[in-house]
Amino acid sequence: QGIGEGGAAVGATNRAGGYTATRYLIELGHRRIGFITGAMDVGCAVDRLEGYRAALAEFGIPADPALVAAGNFARETGFAGARTLLDLPDPPTAIFASNDEMAFGVIDAARDRGLRIPGDLSIVGFDDIPPAASVYPALTTVRQPLEQMGRVATQMLLRLISDEQIRPERAELPTELIVRESCRPLGDSSR
Repeated sequence: QGIGEGGAAVGATNRAGGYTATRYLIELGHRRIGFITGAMDVGCAVDRLEGYRAALAEFGIPADPALVAAGNFARETGFAGARTLLDLPDPPTAIFASNDEMAFGVIDAARDRGLRIPGDLSIVGFDDIPPAASVYPALTTVRQPLEQMGRVATQMLLRLISDEQIRPERAELPTELIVRESCRPLGDSSR
């Protein structure tokens, strides 16, 4: 979402994060990569979807609309989106969820089907919330620098309070792929 006149915003490089997560799965050999969107009226959800599509395009993988399921950042929509994707005649070998909560829903749906993670399905989330490291298997995810974002937002707020001339300001901080245990190379079924 855009910054209004006189506003300020702190965000993360969501498009780059979506691209990096998708590229990682492609480099593991996945070609049928499902994506579960966030609420599409939120700028970060649009950016993450754009990053997913950009990585597919760069590697010459056609964007299949059937591989994109609607979500709204809630675990239940990750579960529902995963069920939709896994019901396809040619289901994905990997699913990238637009946030970790939805990725947990994907894990739930995969387990309901008796699928092994990552043996049968690789999963990537976004945010790196604390449970991502402790869920089993530990979730590969895109980390947003939340503490740094908070510090930058506080600094912006203090500048806005002390400055008579309030001007639009935007800070976009880098994301980072955190590789854990929820993904595998496509030809490796040992996990």
